[in-house]
Amino acid sequence: MSTASIWRGVIPAITTPFHADGSIDHDFLARHAQQLIDAGCTGIVPLGSLGEAATLSFEDKLAILRTLTQALKGRAPVIPGIAALSTDEAVRLAQEAEKIGCAGLMVLPPYVYSTDWREMKAHVAAVIGATSLPCMIYNNPVAYKTDFSPEQIAELAGEFANVQAVKESSADVRRFAALRALLGERLELLVGMDDAIVEGVAMGATGWIAGLVNAYPKESVRLFELARDGGAPAAAALYAWFLPLLRLDTVPKFVQLIKLVQAQVGMGAEHVRAPRLAVTGAEREAALAVIERAQAQRPEL
Repeated sequence: MSTASIWRGVIPAITTPFHADGSIDHDFLARHAQQLIDAGCTGIVPLGSLGEAATLSFEDKLAILRTLTQALKGRAPVIPGIAALSTDEAVRLAQEAEKIGCAGLMVLPPYVYSTDWREMKAHVAAVIGATSLPCMIYNNPVAYKTDFSPEQIAELAGEFANVQAVKESSADVRRFAALRALLGERLELLVGMDDAIVEGVAMGATGWIAGLVNAYPKESVRLFELARDGGAPAAAALYAWFLPLLRLDTVPKFVQLIKLVQAQVGMGAEHVRAPRLAVTGAEREAALAVIERAQAQRPEL
């Protein structure tokens, strides 16, 4: 597998399945990852925001990586998110991920603390420099309060050969054009927001770190392929059906909502770790209405 190929296609940001008592359901995690790859996904990204990584201990994270690498046995790359409260812990997690057999890393800014470029660059540079694995910079200013500008990403790419990709979740598709203008084809561009996938592919993205794929893997793969091969007109009908679901990925309770979708379609359970709680009341009823409409109108692929 070439290193460039690990950044292409539909790569699920896999949810972390829990038992009712909050412990990790490793058996389901292994089966779920295999299901996603069987459906045409090209890799797995654990330990991301959707994976509730901030609620996982260091040992939890390593156990998840072991489960996934053993379950997939080289069929597809495991590309964990690397985020922590401290730079030291993020570096240790990157190094352990490499030892376990992960194929690449998704490098995030630190949890909680957001500051200027000097400090944020020092953090991600420490992680990138601590491993020989190919790395993807994750830019999500909405969630992490740190915005890596195209110029800053280009700076990192110029200093580290193993920076190979960018997951862009700023919700501004103009960032793709800015990155291409600065870097040409130096980096692979990936969409990180579900409801911007067709627009992102039109702007040159070659990969999608997807969320609703956890519940609708075949539809996600098909949508990506239509957008990639035929552009927005080819993808329009499937995108119109999928968009109400994809928009569940862009709200504060996206983890609970995506797990609710998984439970409703028989691809997982709703259990989340506190402080998250399952959605209730009007919020739940509104989400269930979206899911029920989608299920009733689910297209034949």
